[in-house]
Parts: sequence; structure tokens; C-alpha cells
Amino acid sequence: MANEPDLCSTHCDLWHNIDKLQKEIIIYERIHVLSNENKEQVAISVKTESSLRYRNDVLRKLEDNIERIIERLQQNKAPAVAFDSRTSWQNVSFSADVGLKLDKDKSVSELRFDSINSTTRFALMLSLMSECYKLVQSNTFSTKRDIYYRDPQLFGSQSVVDELADNIACMLSVPRHHLHLLATSKGCLAGDLSFIEMDGNCVDCSTTTTGILVPSHVEGLTNIRSEAKFVLIVEKDATFQKLLDDGLLKRIKNCIIITGKGFPDINTRMMVRKLWDCFHIPIFGLVDADPHGIEILCVYKFGSKSYSFDSHNLTVPSIRWLGVLPSDIKHLQIRKESLIPLTKADMDKAGELIKRPYYKQIPTWMKEIQILLTSGYKAEIQTLTAISNNFLTDVYIPNKIQHGGWI
Repeated sequence: MANEPDLCSTHCDLWHNIDKLQKEIIIYERIHVLSNENKEQVAISVKTESSLRYRNDVLRKLEDNIERIIERLQQNKAPAVAFDSRTSWQNVSFSADVGLKLDKDKSVSELRFDSINSTTRFALMLSLMSECYKLVQSNTFSTKRDIYYRDPQLFGSQSVVDELADNIACMLSVPRHHLHLLATSKGCLAGDLSFIEMDGNCVDCSTTTTGILVPSHVEGLTNIRSEAKFVLIVEKDATFQKLLDDGLLKRIKNCIIITGKGFPDINTRMMVRKLWDCFHIPIFGLVDADPHGIEILCVYKFGSKSYSFDSHNLTVPSIRWLGVLPSDIKHLQIRKESLIPLTKADMDKAGELIKRPYYKQIPTWMKEIQILLTSGYKAEIQTLTAISNNFLTDVYIPNKIQHGGWI
């Protein structure tokens, strides 16, 4: 890997493994779609429902919940709302086609008007449900931040609005954006990609030198175009910026790079899924060779516990791990002085990952975790600069792509 590839003379070789992988992934995805027993989730995942249909569905579900509250009042019972708990791994199972799934009615959280511990949250949830109903009915959108600032004394903090919005989406079994509540994005995009935003703004990600902010309304994007051969997810913004500064997009023109700037927000995860749905090209992850980097890549691939009720809109199970692999550290002969000793938090996180519902699906990834634990050291992506300043852009990524160095 130490020798820099001549991309001009080996252009066909560069894309050979990418094209082969793309065909394998498409065949794999078709098999799972055809054999999937949950036809409703397949329909949702391929976005066959019209806007009007989902809006009517959300309105009906909100009305049903309010009717149940009224019925309890008529029966002289305390009003309450209930939703599946999103806080325990015991409530989450694994499906190869969508990733993590929230098991219905296994463990339920309840907000009751007659409970001193939940009276306030119950009232706030009804207030937010009312706001969502108005937004969906009028087919308008609002950010969660705007909702909070309409009455900051009522909600107390932005995090309260965030949690309530997610609980309402979970209760109704709908994606959060179907409530017409949007969140400000933190992720960035660059590369061979263009699209039109909901407000008619035309965006060309190939012209940026610092990255384009991921749109806050990913589902509203239209006229999405790209000739990219693959998507590269980058864990950190600093690495994303370095790849741009070092000219990765000039070196490998037919690609899209995206970063969630650490643990990804929902919009970034939706954007990765959107790119997969639109183009069905391979998606690779570039993360730190440590348990936290691996967890972040698993979130893109399989989903998260708290959003397991919406995994079919947020995950891409076909994602591959490009680097930095713990086994790369030895192969590249990186000096120990450039590595970082694993902390107790790292060890605990690694132990937790091995217990996740999807661990049996990624044996090669789990083998890399064992290599990490055995060595006792971790490596950040920036560690590769110990070899040379441009090693990541000029050698590591091109060689990985040319020779199929992903798992």
C-alpha cells in the first residue's frame, strides 16, 4: 500500500472492484426485498406512498389517539398516552434487510395525567401533537427549534421538544419528518451530486470547497443527479475538510463524500439512505480504528436503538467498512508512538458492541474489534499522517478502492 497508484494508467482497474461490488449488492438487495415478509415496510422503504396518503395517515393516527383520550375521560379514567420504549436494547431485534427493529408492545412507556411524575410531559405532548396536526393538515413544515421558541417557557428546553417529537413519531409508527417537524442539519456533502431543494434552490455539490450542508428536508429533494461510482462516509469533519483540501475529488472525480461530524444526525442518515435509494452504488465508511468509530459506522449500517422504529428510512445494511481497519495498523507498520492506548471507556464500548443484536451479521468486523482489543491500542484517521501528510488522500483511499480493501 505504500506505493502511490497511477490512476491515469489504471483507471479501469480502479473501478473494477467497485462495479463488481455494486452488482453483488444489487442482487443481494433484490433477494431480500423479494423474500421480505413485511410488505408494508418494503412499500415505505421504496417510497411508493404519495404525500397525500401519508398526510391522511398521520392525521388519522393523531385523531385516533385524541379520541382514546376523550373516551377515557368519558369513562372517568385519567387520560394517558403510551408509546413503545426506545431506551432498552431488550426491546430491539435485528432484521437483515432493515437493521435494528423496535419490537412492538414489548415494553411500553406511558405518560399519565394523574401521575405527578408525568403530568407536565403529558400536557406538553398533547400540545406538540396539536402543533403537528396543524402542520400536516396545512401541508406546511416547521423546525423543532421554531416550535421551541414559540413558547420557550412552556417547553423549558430544546431537548424536551426533541424527545417529545421522537416519542410522538414512535407512538404513531411514522418517520419524524411525516409530522412535518424538521431539524437543522449538521452534516456536510461534497462531490458529484446535484439536486433541487423543496424551495426550488438548485444545489451543485461539485462546486464546493468546504462542503454543502445536508438539507433539512431530505425527503423534499427532487431532480437528484450523479455519475458517482461510490459514496464515502467520513466520520469526522476535520478529515472531511482535509480530503477536500488535499484534492480527493480531483483525484477520484466520480464519488460523493459525506460526513455527520461525529455521531450522525437524522438528516445525514436520511441523506445516506436517499443516495442509496436513488443510485444503488456502493457506500463505504471511513472511521477511526476504535470502538466509537465502529459504533458510528454501525449506526449508518444498522440503525440506532432510539430510532429503531424508523430504521427502514435511515439504514443501509450494504455499507462496507473501508477503513481505518485495526488490521491496517499492523500492515502499515504504524509506530506505537503514533497510536493511543485503549481506555476503559473504549473497552466497555467494545464489549457492548459484541453484545449488539447484529454482531453475528458482521463476523469480519467483529474480528477487527478483537484485533483492536488484543493490541491494546487505537488509531484515529489522522494517525495516517504519521506516514506522510497526504498519505490518506494520495495512497490509502485510492489503493483501498483499487484493490477492494474493504470488509
